[in-house]
Amino acid sequence: MGAERATVNNATVIRSGSAAAWAVAVRPRSLFVAISPVLVGATLGFERTGAIDLLATLLALGAALLMQVVTNMQNDVGYTVRGGEISGTRTGLPRATANGWLSVRHVRTGIVVAALVAVGFGLALVAYRGWPVLAIGMASLLAALAYMGGPRPIAYTPFGELTVFVFFGLVAVNGTDWVLTGSVGTVSLLASVGIGSLAAAALAVNNHRDIAHDRLVGRRTFAVSFGSQASIGLFSLLLLAPFALLPWMALVADAPAMLLPLLLMPAALQLRRDFVDCPPGLAFNELLFRSFRLELWFAALLSAGAVLGRMLG
Repeated sequence: MGAERATVNNATVIRSGSAAAWAVAVRPRSLFVAISPVLVGATLGFERTGAIDLLATLLALGAALLMQVVTNMQNDVGYTVRGGEISGTRTGLPRATANGWLSVRHVRTGIVVAALVAVGFGLALVAYRGWPVLAIGMASLLAALAYMGGPRPIAYTPFGELTVFVFFGLVAVNGTDWVLTGSVGTVSLLASVGIGSLAAAALAVNNHRDIAHDRLVGRRTFAVSFGSQASIGLFSLLLLAPFALLPWMALVADAPAMLLPLLLMPAALQLRRDFVDCPPGLAFNELLFRSFRLELWFAALLSAGAVLGRMLG
């Protein structure tokens, strides 16, 4: 494998077994989905209590990043093992195992290593809040593995967006707040809905792009099950609902600075228009990356508003 080469979009040369090949499996640009909820949970906990434990925050961030890495690698290898590339109609991002850049065995080893390190982070966090932290971590790990693993992967059902909403929104934001402060604030609950919605919106882009291919390979995603128009409606709801929650968050926290993410509303509306007008195919990949960036900016501005609210309040 070491001497083989291939290309991505006829531009980037990928050497089998290289760091670039692993980057294809790990998908670094998707890691924003893991960073955003921890950032928001930590800063909202700080806004409410005035304290933050940096070590615990870093451990939580590390665990969240590894959960996303496990999900991405499991998605890569699981899709290949199930023959998802056979039809030749998929227009999504390349998969390292399907292209022969990494072996299934090597990626599965990578999954085990990442999962073990994540469990290690979870055990360290147990010292802060007890064994319930490990239960949360194990549930997250099982969801990451089940997304494209097991006899009926989540990715082959209409519940992919819901799973992302729960684990990269509700669980990650509120779990971070609870680990750091011992409680969960009302604003964190609201913010977890917003962050989870934006994370799920990115997956909705992915699944909408792949409707035709997924139908051929037997994936019954939300977009396949309910059709293109329902998929557009779901994306629109997930993308715009977080902005409707901002006034409520600012009011509950008595922190007008939490309205800062409203500055992103024009970008969100443009993203929706581009989603509706986007031609089938590779053009959706750029919308996927824009969705990732929008979530991170939303999280960053909300976090900045929380810190400002604490400092000025």
